[in-house]
Amino acid sequence: MKQIDEGEIIGRVLGGDREAFAVLVDAYKGPVFSLAFRMTGSAQDADDLTQESFLRAFQYLGRFRAGERFFPWLYTVSLNVIRNHLRKVKALPEEATEKGMPDATDPCGDEAHAAIGREQGRRLQGYLLRLPVPVREVLVLRFYEGLGFEDIASVTGDSLSSAKMKVYRGLEKIRAMMEADGFFDDEMRS
Repeated sequence: MKQIDEGEIIGRVLGGDREAFAVLVDAYKGPVFSLAFRMTGSAQDADDLTQESFLRAFQYLGRFRAGERFFPWLYTVSLNVIRNHLRKVKALPEEATEKGMPDATDPCGDEAHAAIGREQGRRLQGYLLRLPVPVREVLVLRFYEGLGFEDIASVTGDSLSSAKMKVYRGLEKIRAMMEADGFFDDEMRS
């Protein structure tokens, strides 16, 4: 978090300064949206789930334990909101929604490379969406959100070894899907 004291802000919110919560929202809305998008494949759902996550975090802020880091706690709240959503919709998208996918850009400005990067991102998102939710969670937290295994275990409620195993198995499943789809053959031709 950018040079702010989360504990102080949470104390202000709990003391009645509701507007102070906006500082936490501004700091974490991007990562929460990214988490929701990677888990659902839908920008619209991600936007709704981000709002709901912050609403729940505000409602349950009194349960936050002083001295702990806010970010993993917020991710736990957000994952619970996302899990509930996924249970309600029960059917995952057959393929990743292309609308709202972050565009890959080539630092050299080469549009062909950027297009290849966008296509690879869409395909990877599609593979991710085909994974069981618990496996998808740990992969999103590890590779898209950059969390360490200890934080992943804390957020998901898994043991450290279980979190590591889920990441390993998830990567293996994605690799198998990629091989079955000829992804690596396509890459060799590019």
